[in-house]
Amino acid sequence: MAEKTCCVTGHRDIPEARIAYVEQELRREVEEAIAEGYTRFISGFAEGVDLMFAAIVAEQMEHRPELFLEAAIPYAGRLKTKNQQFQKLLRACKGVKVVCQEYAPSCFMQRNRYMAGESQRVIAVYDGRECGGTLFTMRYAHSIGREVREIRI
Repeated sequence: MAEKTCCVTGHRDIPEARIAYVEQELRREVEEAIAEGYTRFISGFAEGVDLMFAAIVAEQMEHRPELFLEAAIPYAGRLKTKNQQFQKLLRACKGVKVVCQEYAPSCFMQRNRYMAGESQRVIAVYDGRECGGTLFTMRYAHSIGREVREIRI
């Protein structure tokens, strides 16, 4: 049987009052995906939703060694961030995919296309804005026939 893969897309700027709700819903989605046989989880490792998702998967990996967390990094220089949570979660990953060696304005969109293309399910934490990477990724995922599970904030 082929490996089942799930990725996340979402905003960096979650309103303070919604953080606990988003974390609870992401946790529920990850647990449901695991129960449905998903074992590979891809995070873009941006601030906000991406790191929250990676932390939840890393926590699950402590009890489920079959799970595979992958960091999809938009450009190589991003690996040098001083963000301690990023670095800690990166160490928990079993795989790292660097999409572009050099920064380019399109590297984030390329990273998002990679994640959706690799996944059967995309979890989207979305606030309704009419532009940006989350909306792009949701539309792209729909266009290539992926399941999109939306957490509305």
